[in-house]
Amino acid sequence: MDASPSNPPPAQHRSILARIFISPDERRLRAFWRLLGQSALLFVGLAVFGIPFGIFFTLMPGSTPDAILILGQLVELFAVTLSVYLARKYFDRRTFVSLGLKWNSRALRDVIIGILITALLMALVFLIETAAGWLKVDSFAWQTQSLSQVIFSIISIIFTYLIVGWSEELLSRGYWLQNISAGLNLFWGVLVSSFLFALAHVANPNSSLLALVNITAGGAFLAFAYLRTRQLWLPIGIHIGWNFFQGPIFGFPVSGTGPFVLIRHTVTGPELLTGGAFGPEAGLIILPIFALGAVLVYWYTRDKERAVSPTSNNGT
Repeated sequence: MDASPSNPPPAQHRSILARIFISPDERRLRAFWRLLGQSALLFVGLAVFGIPFGIFFTLMPGSTPDAILILGQLVELFAVTLSVYLARKYFDRRTFVSLGLKWNSRALRDVIIGILITALLMALVFLIETAAGWLKVDSFAWQTQSLSQVIFSIISIIFTYLIVGWSEELLSRGYWLQNISAGLNLFWGVLVSSFLFALAHVANPNSSLLALVNITAGGAFLAFAYLRTRQLWLPIGIHIGWNFFQGPIFGFPVSGTGPFVLIRHTVTGPELLTGGAFGPEAGLIILPIFALGAVLVYWYTRDKERAVSPTSNNGT
């Protein structure tokens, strides 16, 4: 009798190739090969979606930085979402929704609470640096731009950060964290996925070793939000709010990049603490902020219904 997908043949009856590539628990690729396959799909997707945009910008010079940023994020959105969807279906043999994408009223609340948590955290960074004499407000956007320009810039940057929050969390806390945890264990899943998340920002302007360490810690903070809910909506909300309040609202660089800001200020405090031109993510000030954020996440998810068992359903 042939073995069913849920009852694979005993290990001693499996070929060497099957042992290398196929999970011992069921008929699907091992976690390493699933991750490799998804990465290959992502690379192909970036090329397929990115090349036409590259040609467009070559033939149509004079595009605004905002348009280039949005279209670049759209390329990433399509490539990440499609690669994860296909990998989840054909490599993982799981549903896309099972990554933590069940949508209901609680999901919407998670997104909103995640955004509000980061509003509080970034306001605290702003107040600490101001109180310490490290930050001086220079001007406000509405003093040099028309109201329509300010509104348009805010809307475009919100749209951009919605895409970033979805794409980076779907990949990092969705596919990477869950598959690495399945192949190794939860500790390594959090650590490796958070480090890969940080590596994706290492080429940003004014990056540093401390920025790499801090963003890895930030990835762990986002992973904690996922683990407390077993859904991606809370980390997605945190990610969206983190970028939006850090940059456009409170005027800090976002991982070294300088988007539109409402509050224009100069930071003169010690770079080791403030992060300098890279922003707070490259300064020691951000580590206690992550810790406070974890406390707030824990408090929000403190009822027993939200503290889901850490047992993974991904398999090896």
